[in-house]
Amino acid sequence: MFISKERGSGMGVLQIKNLKKYYGQETNITKAVDGISFDVDEGEFLAIMGASGSGKTTLLNCIATIDTPTAGFIILDKKKITQIKEEALADFRRENLGFVFQDFNLLDMLTIEENISLSLIINREPAEQVEKKVRNIAEKLGIRDILKKFPCEVSGGQKQRCACARALINHPKIILADEPTGALDSKASRMLLETMKEMNEKMNATILMVTHDAFSAAYCSRVIFLKDGKLFNEIIKGTKSRKAFFNEILDILTLLGGDVENVR
Repeated sequence: MFISKERGSGMGVLQIKNLKKYYGQETNITKAVDGISFDVDEGEFLAIMGASGSGKTTLLNCIATIDTPTAGFIILDKKKITQIKEEALADFRRENLGFVFQDFNLLDMLTIEENISLSLIINREPAEQVEKKVRNIAEKLGIRDILKKFPCEVSGGQKQRCACARALINHPKIILADEPTGALDSKASRMLLETMKEMNEKMNATILMVTHDAFSAAYCSRVIFLKDGKLFNEIIKGTKSRKAFFNEILDILTLLGGDVENVR
């Protein structure tokens, strides 16, 4: 299987240019990411798929500035993040990246409102602006009535929406999600995916999601498949139904082999 014609004209909000990440030394080198290039357009919902060891988590960690590439460039909103100095990375993440974690990472001792607003407070935004932004995003995600409650007092679905609100609150250039449905049952997974789809369609959030799960990937507008650290294929949903796109994803996963989840 060959990858289809490379998408992107160098104008995407995120540009990956010949990215490489090698581990080890001399004769014992593992090529976790081996010369990957692609763009992500503003407002796109993109999935990265592949079996364990394909390089998808390493790729995400490089984009998240958690890991440092061996070679190549990552450009976000015209900034080469691979050249940002170590002392400036924390500020860059907070100002430009949003994260949706598998276990939500909410702080139990803080209210829903405080969880959502934490990054704004760290950025020392005026209190009235913090309140306005939190209520605005909470209204859009349907959780305004639970802002004063603690995580232990709300449902799993409401926690998911809180995590999504926290990811969106700074209007990040891109939201990164690493297996966000991995620890959820099918009902909770569907709720989270519907929320992420709503974020993408109604709020123009750009989302890059790493997943093993074909059901989750079928919510996206495009899926990139990795194998042995290289691009294997990509497919675009276009006007296809979610069911037809799901079946197309399954066909490619069958060719890929490995421990991918084909059904939910």
